Amino acid sequence: MTDPNLVGGGGAGAAELSRVDDSATGPQKPRSLWSDAWRQLRRKPAVIASAVIILLIVLIAIAPGLFSSREAGFSDLTHANEGPSADAWFGYDNQGQDVYARTIYGTRASVLVGVFSTLVTVLLGSVIGIVAGYYGRIVDSLLSRFGDIFAGLPFVLGAIVILTTFNAPGANPGAVTIIVQVVCSIAVLSWPVSMRIMRSATLVAKQLDYVKAARGLGASTPRIIFRHLLPNTIAPVLVYATIALGAFIGAEATLAYLGIGVRAPVISWGVLIADSRDYFRNDPHMLLFPGAFVTLTVLAFVMLGDGIRDALDPKSR
Repeated sequence: MTDPNLVGGGGAGAAELSRVDDSATGPQKPRSLWSDAWRQLRRKPAVIASAVIILLIVLIAIAPGLFSSREAGFSDLTHANEGPSADAWFGYDNQGQDVYARTIYGTRASVLVGVFSTLVTVLLGSVIGIVAGYYGRIVDSLLSRFGDIFAGLPFVLGAIVILTTFNAPGANPGAVTIIVQVVCSIAVLSWPVSMRIMRSATLVAKQLDYVKAARGLGASTPRIIFRHLLPNTIAPVLVYATIALGAFIGAEATLAYLGIGVRAPVISWGVLIADSRDYFRNDPHMLLFPGAFVTLTVLAFVMLGDGIRDALDPKSR
């Protein structure tokens, strides 16, 4: 059987055949596509900067108490609407709550929505895409048309319909239920993109020699898919997932601003932005700081995704 790492799949063959020994001494040691991509990523300042920002955001989400001496529910009405100061770096909102503390504690919900939305979207889309690409013909046509139905739904309109359907007037769901609803609505409307990416990669990979050899030797369908196709089609989906994670964090803020996404008792960046809706003209600090966190996080994931895409594409070097 031909080694898939030497034949194709996301440019793996070209990457393996173009290795050069940096030390210029001794025998050449082959490197995998992933190790070569890691070497490329370490040389890009933009990727390093974005990775540092993402790690900091993740650390804040895991342990917000390390970054704020106040709890998210802290309130002092005597300081209502006060601007940034040494006492409250991001100022106070109209309820006398510390905007900095709420922004720090709101990181967790925003990151959780982004991460779980990405996981569900990529897993669902990848499974459907690899099945459609591998079997082809009528299976491909049916699954592709099914994906086109969801791809044709406007994101905001679809989210409004889904979230208002599951939230009857007067309903008071818990924090977990609210996050699950938002994650499911984002995933349902976004999975066709990852499906198309995986389907395209599978259509190319299944024509390569190592897949034909495995099929000729009698390998089962699950073995071909998980052993040979999946490792060599995952790279473009990984790039999409990195960029989509940032986009989904932005989507959470959008839905919360519209009043249909994350809401009390959950605290998130989107909730803070929504709370500033009627006050940001006179008290812009209520909007600017949570909005800056959203913008910076989305930008970091986009930069990281671009770096991963370039590192996994030998033609871009």
